[in-house]
Amino acid sequence: EVQLVESGGGLVQAGGSLRISCAASGFTFDDYAIGWFRQAPGQEREGVSCIKSSDSSTDDRRYYADSVKGRFTISSDNAKNTVYLQMNSLKPEDTAVYYCAATSRYRLATSTWFQQDQYNNWGQGTQVTVSS
Repeated sequence: EVQLVESGGGLVQAGGSLRISCAASGFTFDDYAIGWFRQAPGQEREGVSCIKSSDSSTDDRRYYADSVKGRFTISSDNAKNTVYLQMNSLKPEDTAVYYCAATSRYRLATSTWFQQDQYNNWGQGTQVTVSS
């Protein structure tokens, strides 16, 4: 059974940093792409970042939404089957529930990595709140 469990959310002041994690199980981690999405109250879920593994870890592909580029960094620890999202210079508008999602790296169309329908497994989400 595929499972994704997010953790590490919390309350942080604007300008601060937070690292959230997505622990995966039930599938071959190296064969998957993991995306981070977020949903603020009253808004649609949006793609934040994605990491797509390759045969060589040095060639892993990373993608970011324009709104977080330069502030957020996605990484993975294949030994721990965990993907991280390091979030720096946080802004109040980053406040949302953050979800990780998984799909086969062979299935993911990288030009549309941010589309929810590309992912077929989702975690339960972790709340990130940035105070002004």
